[in-house]
Amino acid sequence: MSMKSSLGLCLVLALLAVTGGCSIMRHNMPPLAKIDGMSRHFSIGRIIKMETGETLSFEQMIARIESSDLIFIGEVHDNPEHHLIQVQILQALIARRGPLTVAMECFQKMQQPAIDRYLAGEITEGEFLDAVDWDNQWSFDYSLYRPLVLEVKDKGGKILAINAQNGIVRKVARSGLDSLSADERSKLAGEIDLSHERHRNYLAEVFDQEAHKHLKNFDNFYQAQCVWEDTMAENIAQSIKNAQMPVVVFVGNGHIVNKFGIPDRTIKRQPAKMATIMLTPIEGQTTLARESADYVWLTSACSRRMTIHPRFHQQQNQDALMTRPMP
Repeated sequence: MSMKSSLGLCLVLALLAVTGGCSIMRHNMPPLAKIDGMSRHFSIGRIIKMETGETLSFEQMIARIESSDLIFIGEVHDNPEHHLIQVQILQALIARRGPLTVAMECFQKMQQPAIDRYLAGEITEGEFLDAVDWDNQWSFDYSLYRPLVLEVKDKGGKILAINAQNGIVRKVARSGLDSLSADERSKLAGEIDLSHERHRNYLAEVFDQEAHKHLKNFDNFYQAQCVWEDTMAENIAQSIKNAQMPVVVFVGNGHIVNKFGIPDRTIKRQPAKMATIMLTPIEGQTTLARESADYVWLTSACSRRMTIHPRFHQQQNQDALMTRPMP
């Protein structure tokens, strides 16, 4: 099977997952969203320019972002519709600007050699997944990300591993930055900014969610989150400085909302023309903050939990919960 046929099949399977594999909440009222301070309501499928409340077609959005050198596209990690949309956006950008550098939260920096070998055709897909230990290092089904990886591979682009090592982030979440050895600290961003009040307040709300009830110390939790933000920002900034092509970043929405996570920390290190797009699921009546992103694409709220590959057994434990990826 050719790479093009393989990618086409992946997209069809992804679409089937969206239409058949998702559990979508039913409400008496159709899901609608409004922007804080505006009266107009928006339905699923709308692409909104958040500054003005203007709705755009897909082509209009692409025309507005295609000149950017740094584009953040958010996701809810287990929403298959989001990954399908991401491939659609990536294809449109490649058609206009040629090969791109694609930075992905799902890969840790130490996995870069395996990624490079796979893109170069030196190892098979199975060998690649073994080398990056996908099912143990990232708790979401690879089939959600596969069409994106194949698109980059087929078009001669680059994939940049930007995330910090899971074990180091877990240690910070348990015991704080001061608990790290010199070697562990050297694997993180040189500067970890803990001073952003709005970012801290946002994450205080996240901390109160049930998934983080086992963590006792918010300060350590916040330090771990900032380790994520700043380490990914530093890796992206270095790529912008060195790359001869635009950089498109795929991360969880929580890392780009209001731009105070990864986006602002990136352009602080390396100024660039930037755009942020959040793929936002809505259930019931939802109010969106105008400053949440440059563009918001409203989607259904659906999820696909991980299907464990028979080669692996997913280990669910407290350490994994400590570093659960931001949605």
